[in-house]
Amino acid sequence: MNEQKTIPAAPARQVHGLRPVEKAARLTGWALLLAGLGHVLRAVWEIRLWTAGEPASGPPDRGEGAHRPLNGLEDSYHVVTSLLGAATLVCAVFFIAWLWRVRDNSVALSRESPKYTGLWVYLGWVLPVANLWIPRGLIADAYRKSVPGRKLPAVVTVWWVLWLVGLLSGTGLFFRDGADEMIERAYTEIGPVLFSEAAMAGAAVTGFLMVRAVTAAQLERIASLTPAEPPAEAPTESPAEPSAAE
Repeated sequence: MNEQKTIPAAPARQVHGLRPVEKAARLTGWALLLAGLGHVLRAVWEIRLWTAGEPASGPPDRGEGAHRPLNGLEDSYHVVTSLLGAATLVCAVFFIAWLWRVRDNSVALSRESPKYTGLWVYLGWVLPVANLWIPRGLIADAYRKSVPGRKLPAVVTVWWVLWLVGLLSGTGLFFRDGADEMIERAYTEIGPVLFSEAAMAGAAVTGFLMVRAVTAAQLERIASLTPAEPPAEAPTESPAEPSAAE
């Protein structure tokens, strides 16, 4: 997994295998902000649930598969949660597509094998324990191979810490509680719920900044290895024809 093989360095201005990354980065950034907005919106609904207080009939989930009918506020919370789930799925698709491109470009620029094999681009997010460091490692490796000698931006670490906090505190991408369980938590323990939502929203914003920083550094390196186009020649004026009077 961590073995690296060095490939002979490609001469400057002859970099092959580069993939367009700017559009993918832009889509990923907007998808991250959309997911962050979803967490903010759900936090608003959780505050509304906490303010309204738990109904006398108790929590929606009665256990053993029994559920009471939802009131209007609880039903709308389910809708908000479903929208957040859809936004998160879109964000995950765009993010992985961007990560593939950045990783491939780093290999083309450095002519070195990546630190992690391609399988980890997917498994790194879902495999327990490994998902605590591999996704950040993939991005850090791609950055360092793209711009060797340059310090990794602090926003990469800030994004990853916020992501882990949100993930481990119970409202992240892989949380186990369903919407009914989250409603009960909003009624009874609003503080931890809002803390987790804030962490995920913060991870989305810093993720947006991280994607921009990594992409900008890679594009700068690519531009430095790409021949500049010659300046357009100014049109030459044709000599004026002599007039009939002359």
